[in-house]
Amino acid sequence: MEWLNYHHLLYFWMAAKEGSISRAGQKLRLAQPTISGQIRLLEESLGEQLFTKAGRGLVLTEVGQMVYRYAEEIFSLGQELQDVLKGRPRGRPMQLQVGISDLVPKLIAYRILRPALEMEEAVQIVCDEGTPERLLGELAEHRLDVVLTESPVPGTIPVKAYSHLLGTSTVTLFAAPPLAERYRRKFPASLDGAPFLLPMEGLSLRRPLDQWFDSESIRPKVVAEFKDRALMTTFGQAGAGVFPAPTAIAQEVRTHYRVSSIGVVESITERFYAISVERRLKHPAVVTISEAAKVKLFAGNP
Repeated sequence: MEWLNYHHLLYFWMAAKEGSISRAGQKLRLAQPTISGQIRLLEESLGEQLFTKAGRGLVLTEVGQMVYRYAEEIFSLGQELQDVLKGRPRGRPMQLQVGISDLVPKLIAYRILRPALEMEEAVQIVCDEGTPERLLGELAEHRLDVVLTESPVPGTIPVKAYSHLLGTSTVTLFAAPPLAERYRRKFPASLDGAPFLLPMEGLSLRRPLDQWFDSESIRPKVVAEFKDRALMTTFGQAGAGVFPAPTAIAQEVRTHYRVSSIGVVESITERFYAISVERRLKHPAVVTISEAAKVKLFAGNP
């Protein structure tokens, strides 16, 4: 495989950009014969003439114009790479590639990510939703900057990553207003026999809910079970039953879904994490959402 000599290409690009070898020499702090010799070697390697003389100046040939366009893109991308690594992207918004576990409530994910959109520097968020296992694989391959999950990295997954706790929240039970009014009285005993919408068995929230039911002698009537908590909430909005959601977003749940609170289950705590391949968070947008989550979203929650 033949490799292009990028030093030769750089000298050509600068000469074409400046319009003369002398000015290119001043920019690069090199002698004119050095630049001329490097450009000649580039022409020999390409088998094409790149410049023709026009008086005292240089004019690009047709092939030279094509090579210049490629060189312009190559060195612009190189500069952009340096800027991104320094956290100072130029010309484009800073990009934040986020993986969101399909078990994280959508409103929680939005509240966690919203501060990134309020940064002084423009940020473009690219969200990918899926199973934690798939997303952690994408993270390990550096296709994602961070993964939002409801649990730390499992020891069974062969991925070197670090779990950063964003915050915790108790659980509030909600229902459509007529149901909420009925079951709010004498909470939690009133919930015995109530219609419930619950996470599927095996999901992180289901076991503590079942334990709470047992401790309070509540026998729920399980109307439906869900993996997707957004779908569960939609059923709850329609009046199908009582459903749980994090207390940290109680106001948003009430406003967005037009439902009412029944009561808070203080003994159940949900946790939310930012998973990264770095022991210490470095991406400016990830640092911002992490700090905001601790100070604002989950402040006051146990």
